[in-house]
This record gives sequence, structure tokens and C-alpha cells, in this order.
Amino acid sequence: MGNGRQGLIIVLVLTGLVLPVSASYAGDSAVVLMYHRFGDDRYPATNLTIEQLEAHIAELKSGPYVVLPVPEIIRRQQAGEGLPDRTIGITIDDAYESVYSEAWPRLRDAGLPFTLFASTNPIDRAYDDMMSWDQIRELAAAGVTIGAHTASHLHMPNYPIQRVKDEILQSNKRFQEELGTTPTLFAYPYGESGSAIASVVAEAGYIAAFGQHSGAFSATDNQFDLPRFPFNEQYGDMGRFKTAVNALAFPTADLTPEDAIIVGANPPAIGFTLSTPMKRAAEISCFLSHEGKAVIESLGNIRFEIRATTPFSEGRTRMNCTMPGWGENSGRWYWFGRQFYVKKSG
Repeated sequence: MGNGRQGLIIVLVLTGLVLPVSASYAGDSAVVLMYHRFGDDRYPATNLTIEQLEAHIAELKSGPYVVLPVPEIIRRQQAGEGLPDRTIGITIDDAYESVYSEAWPRLRDAGLPFTLFASTNPIDRAYDDMMSWDQIRELAAAGVTIGAHTASHLHMPNYPIQRVKDEILQSNKRFQEELGTTPTLFAYPYGESGSAIASVVAEAGYIAAFGQHSGAFSATDNQFDLPRFPFNEQYGDMGRFKTAVNALAFPTADLTPEDAIIVGANPPAIGFTLSTPMKRAAEISCFLSHEGKAVIESLGNIRFEIRATTPFSEGRTRMNCTMPGWGENSGRWYWFGRQFYVKKSG
């Protein structure tokens, strides 16, 4: 949030957090990856094959990447310290048993840190295919970051805000009882959030929160609406993976609509402003999950308005905007995504 002008204080209105970000740091990018299950072909939409996982790990180990713990990425960005080029973070959602049996041994042996976002109710109730608290304690003791993911993994936009608060309180209570600490990072179930929900998350004491929309991010981005590149069997091939881990953050500001929960006009008026002039801004392309390639109106190659022609359906709609890099970043893509939500009727 904020006006995005270089050299000025960036004000994150959502949290009241003021981050001094110099122009030299404003372009620093990080990419965070998101996974769910591993080697479980019953659920291809959330599963990564073992072969895909091992290929991803091999690329991260052999390529020009710096894989850091996600809390360290956030700390450096919020402190204005900057990040190495191609900084990568790894996250896994939902604490499925295959994280413990398949992903963790491979990531541990490769020396790759990761964050596990866990909902507490499924663990408490010992649902099939879920990790146990003993296993989560083992991971935490070994240095894995444990993040919050609500108590029941609900579709938060469909519930009163008090329910959202209660979910966070219950989740934190269980983490404190089982781990002796509460998480500092949060991931929205299904990536579904909005301004009021994000405010509750910030007020609960988390330092940052992640969705499930694709993109890279920098210190100037909303710290409670951070993107992650999701991977599964269909979208886990090495071509897409290499594109993602080499992505760069768009310097965006003045987002419309401000709230990702769509109320009123549908389709909404969507737009963003480039806070820094970009050489190849005329080549920006945007795609909507329900329409494909979108019509863009450019206002001086600074302000971009995306013209959706059909209403968003109930539930999630994603937007992805990309721009090709140049010079030393030739072959890479600047990538900006958002996820919108239309509440279920009834």
C-alpha cells in the first residue's frame, strides 16, 4: 500500500507499520514457493510427484539461487537490508504426513530450509494423512519454521470477522500448548483474504501473511498479502519452476480494487500503477483465470487498467500480470498476481 514513490517512506496502511525503504532496496525481489502433498497421486491438484520434488531440489542446489528461511527473508526486507538476487523461500501448507515422510528428509539432506503452515484442528483430531504433534515438534526442533493456518482451515471470507478472530486465537492457543511458542507467519487457507481479514491477522501479532497468488515480492509490497508460486502435478514441470524461481517483483502501487473481496460492481475495475518507470512496460500482459488474456488500457505506460468483460464467479478468481526483463535480467519475467474472492451466496 502507499504511494510507491522512490526514496520516500513506504506506509503499510493495513498495519500501521512504517518501513523505510531506499531506492536501492525497492527493487529487491524474493520468490516463495508453495507445496501441499508429495508422492500421493490420489490428489493431483495438490500433489507433487517425488520425481518433480527431486528435480526442484536439484535445480535449487545447482542453480544461482539463495534459499533462505522465510522469516529471514521477511526480516531483511522489513529492515531494509536487501536480499541477494534470486532469493527463494519454501513453504508447505496443511501438514500432510507426506511432508514428514517424503519432503522433509529430502529437503533436510539438501540443506534447504522451509516453513510448514499448519491448521491445528486436523492435527488434534488425527485426521487421515495428517502429521501428529510429535512429528511437528520433531520438525520444529530440527529448525523447520512452523506457521499458522487457522484452526479449522475455513473459507474465511464467508464467515463473520469474529469467527476469524476466534480461529486465530484457538490456533495460537494450541501452538502455545504443543510447541511452547506461537507462530509469527500466517498463510490464508486457500489464499482467500480481504482487507478486514488481513487487519485481524496483523493485529494478532503476525509479521507477514501469504496468499496463494503467483508472483515475486519486495519490501514495498503489502506484507499481509504476499504471493507464493503454487506447484502441483500439472503445474510442477521444470519449465514453469525455472520461470518462477527466476521471477522478479513488479514495483506496483495504487491497486484497485483495494479489497480483494469483491462487493458491488462485478467484474470490478482492476488496475495498478508502476511506482518506478519500467523500460518494457508496454509489453505488460495480464491474464484472468476465468477469461484468459485480458484487455489492458495503458495510461502513459505508468497506470494499467485491466478490463474484465464477464463477472467473476463465486469463489476465487486469479489475475497474473507479467513483463519481460531486459539487460542483466533478460530471459526473466517480472510477475505480479492477485487473487480475488466473491462470497458464496446464501
